[in-house]
Amino acid sequence: MKQAKRETPVKQAAKLWMGAIFAAFLAAGAIYVALLQVEKNLLETGEKKQVYLAAKEISTGQLVTKENCEEYFVSTLVDASLVPEAAILSAEEMAGLVATSQIDQGVLLTKGMFRPYTEVTAAMQEPVVAGFRAEDLSQVVSGVLRAGDRIHVYAEDEEYGTALIWENVYVQQVFDASGKVIGNEDQETAAQRINVFLDKEEVETFYTRLDQGSLRVVKIWNP
Repeated sequence: MKQAKRETPVKQAAKLWMGAIFAAFLAAGAIYVALLQVEKNLLETGEKKQVYLAAKEISTGQLVTKENCEEYFVSTLVDASLVPEAAILSAEEMAGLVATSQIDQGVLLTKGMFRPYTEVTAAMQEPVVAGFRAEDLSQVVSGVLRAGDRIHVYAEDEEYGTALIWENVYVQQVFDASGKVIGNEDQETAAQRINVFLDKEEVETFYTRLDQGSLRVVKIWNP
């Protein structure tokens, strides 16, 4: 009978190393799976908060109202630990806000990105919205006005010549020739109908002067 060949010490050591490596891979895989499960459990059991993201780009000066807030904001749930203290957490907080700078789509929204439009009317006794229409685009800076802009309003007539009738007027909303609202993200459509904030006691004077001559608007430049 032939005797079985004995393995050399080198082969025995190689087998031991292969086994050890295989066992190490199994252990690493088991640890990885366990960590994934722990992470999953933490995510499932962690506290969530509803926050709001920009549904699309929000331009500087854009006024958010109850009517358009769903157009600009979308809600989502995130881990509570990731939510900053100044985050907007409810739909009620959104109406009446004005964007202080451009906000990119998908950004988590905080109160510091907006200011309440009431700050614009704080110095007025009884703020109202007054509207006017331009006869041609040269009267309203070629139609580039958007919500949130500040303007000086001049009038031209035979008696007074060119006169500043209102200054630092806040543009509340703008419309095209057909009366459709123009969003701040639309930089192409010409604004021909303009709504502005005025104090109620000043509205009569405002319209009287507008009726006396041709309207001219100068936009205040904010680089």
